[in-house]
Amino acid sequence: MRSGKWRGRALLPACLLAAASLLFGKGAWIYAKAELAQGLLRRAWSRTVAGGKQVKPWPWADTWPVAKLEIPGARSSFIVLAGASGRTLAFGPGHLDGSAPPGSAGNCVLSAHRDTQFRALRGLTRGDRVVVETADRRRHEYRVVELAVVDRRDTAFLEGTPDEALTLVTCYPFEAVVPGGPLRYVVRAVPAGGNRPDLY
Repeated sequence: MRSGKWRGRALLPACLLAAASLLFGKGAWIYAKAELAQGLLRRAWSRTVAGGKQVKPWPWADTWPVAKLEIPGARSSFIVLAGASGRTLAFGPGHLDGSAPPGSAGNCVLSAHRDTQFRALRGLTRGDRVVVETADRRRHEYRVVELAVVDRRDTAFLEGTPDEALTLVTCYPFEAVVPGGPLRYVVRAVPAGGNRPDLY
């Protein structure tokens, strides 16, 4: 009888350790996949700026690079992909369909996961620089004018603007254990040379 209890007690820590290992492995795979993909995306971006059109980073990809995003304060840069589907965001920031193209008039909306590429947003403050490089090799420099936490049902930040604006969106809070949730963290930036006030 005692040996049965002892086996049960010994089995519990082993099961907990196995479960923890699986969860850690899954989390590590998400980060590894995002990092490995950025290497392939950088290669596709090089071919894009050399004149390629809709250069797929791998043969079965349903997306392609449309811009390069730099957050100098966080020493981070990422290749931005066409579309903001769940499949796209698994590999990098996505450009929301229907929003203004990167570097053009209107509101360009980029989205990424809070625990991979857009964890860099948590350190941004008003006045910080963000740079977008487009396929024509032009660099568009922006300054952050607004940081907000909004309900995911509040889509005002997605609306078009008459002037050029860059909107970066991710889930919130950054430390959340469960992904998704009802809140979004929104960073709004305007061209660095402009004097336009907050756009909300």
